[in-house]
Amino acid sequence: MKTSVKFVLLAVCCLVSLAVGIGVGSVGITPGDMLAILAHKLFGAALPAGTDPTQVSILWSIRLPRVLAAFAVGGLLAISGVVFQSVLGNPLASSYTLGVSSGASLGAAIVMMLGITPLGIFTLPVAGFVFGLATVLLAIAFAARVDKGLKNNTIILVGMVFSLFVSAILTLLNALNREYMQQLLLWQMGSFAGRTFPQVAVLAGALVLGLVFLVRYSREMDILTFGDDASRALGVESGRVKLVLLVAVSLLTGTAVCFTGTIGFVDLISPHLVRKLFGPGHRVLLPASALFGGAFMVLADVVSRTLIAPLELPVGAVTALIGAPFFAWIYFSRASRKRAARGKGV
Repeated sequence: MKTSVKFVLLAVCCLVSLAVGIGVGSVGITPGDMLAILAHKLFGAALPAGTDPTQVSILWSIRLPRVLAAFAVGGLLAISGVVFQSVLGNPLASSYTLGVSSGASLGAAIVMMLGITPLGIFTLPVAGFVFGLATVLLAIAFAARVDKGLKNNTIILVGMVFSLFVSAILTLLNALNREYMQQLLLWQMGSFAGRTFPQVAVLAGALVLGLVFLVRYSREMDILTFGDDASRALGVESGRVKLVLLVAVSLLTGTAVCFTGTIGFVDLISPHLVRKLFGPGHRVLLPASALFGGAFMVLADVVSRTLIAPLELPVGAVTALIGAPFFAWIYFSRASRKRAARGKGV
């Protein structure tokens, strides 16, 4: 099947997922009502007679910003996973590898415990963003001191050490401030409840700008998959390119995490599946992963708010229930391939 046809099918799946996300919930909204309400809000068209005002309010004020935020966050995490896996040469690499998620959680915990809100509702997102990025920059700086070539294994090991260290600080803060434990736990598992259009605009802008920037490095990422030595032989300054890409995707991941809390495994699942469908070329892989990750996150959010309605599950719990077995499958598949290769004397 041609790549263009696959893209069209993927785009259709995205539209279907968006429609499901908007229409499904405690108050169902039919596709016809959905289109009529959107036409009314966007283009000033008259609403059909008998349209329930409650449906209009639910769709426009609650469902639409929530679904669009979920799609943008899924896309951001997916393209970040593509770059992490490419740069680090490991299909199991994700934002957790360099401590983005744990750093953002620590920032959120400090804000919650101190009760400071100088930026109003944006205080928590900004704190999560700053601490997540700072953790990554410290990990990269330390890795560069240890290994100037920024080899993949060095980055992964240093990132894991920093992630565990920050998680230990977070655990200590939890133990000393138990009254905030439940609030912090909910933030760590992620949620799209209460998202607003200004937040959606920031997330969507980050997704578009991030895609444009990363696609410019698609050739370098293609070459990096062959390893550091091969990259240098082909004229790619692997150390500099890795630094630029890791900082860029850490910014994207931090932006996603700081608005919704930490949501795992999307950046692991999406790139892996899309790579099987579209191949390893990053010029195609990046936008396809953004679409797939967005659709996946929207459907995960639908499950989180309908599975045990009227209660709502953290969306991170849903992605973890899917992602943990997926992680194990990738790991054991790689191990079996390596054993088979050794058996053949490769």
